[in-house]
Amino acid sequence: MKTKERTEQTTTVSQSPSVTIRRSDERGHAEHGWLDSRHTFSFAEYYDPKHMSFRSLRVINEDYIAPGMGFGMHPHRDMEIFSYVLGGALQHKDSLGNGSILKPGQIQLMSAGIGVLHSEFNPSRDEQTHILQIWIMPAKKNLTPGYTEWTPSAAQADAAKVLVISPDGRDHSAVIHQDADVWRVKLVAGEKVTHELVAGRGAWLQVARGRVRFEGADLAAGDAASVETAGMLEIVADEDTEALLFDLA
Repeated sequence: MKTKERTEQTTTVSQSPSVTIRRSDERGHAEHGWLDSRHTFSFAEYYDPKHMSFRSLRVINEDYIAPGMGFGMHPHRDMEIFSYVLGGALQHKDSLGNGSILKPGQIQLMSAGIGVLHSEFNPSRDEQTHILQIWIMPAKKNLTPGYTEWTPSAAQADAAKVLVISPDGRDHSAVIHQDADVWRVKLVAGEKVTHELVAGRGAWLQVARGRVRFEGADLAAGDAASVETAGMLEIVADEDTEALLFDLA
């Protein structure tokens, strides 16, 4: 059972000068009929030289996939690609022989390495699929391709902060070939969590649902904020919230 940490309410919130905000409505947008996608960083036909990446974080796409539709078999290489399912279901198949259907709260992580083919479909006939698709650049190229999944345990399902991806697989997280930790943050209104960012690293918070205050910045669903100043970071939920927190070398 979660315990709320009480926080003082203030009428004015000042943004820390160390925080850089990326607003939801400023993202790139692609509408393909079957796919409605928002691009945090330059992707496909959306190009903005001011928003190419953040450290090793190269792509964050928020995708809504129509029933029965999806991405057909296509190639990737030299990229760590993972999808976080927010709504509906996602059916994965790849040239490594993997195939599964993921539900909300689950994560699939594919190391493309020297090359892999995969497809991602919405298997439902009537329900939309909602995912965050993330690409992280690997520390080395020409790796052996691999695939893994992360499913929260009963204790992790509603935990405030859970490590879901890491370079060493600690705490039963999925393994990525990069010095990157990814945390799933899930808070009820009024709850808060902290995260220590050490010198030389950068943090990126991507809000999927709800509304939070992050180092003085007010963030709503689709918004993101980055910090590259060492210290104890604080995330306070103004509404029930779901987010991903990246800690990157």
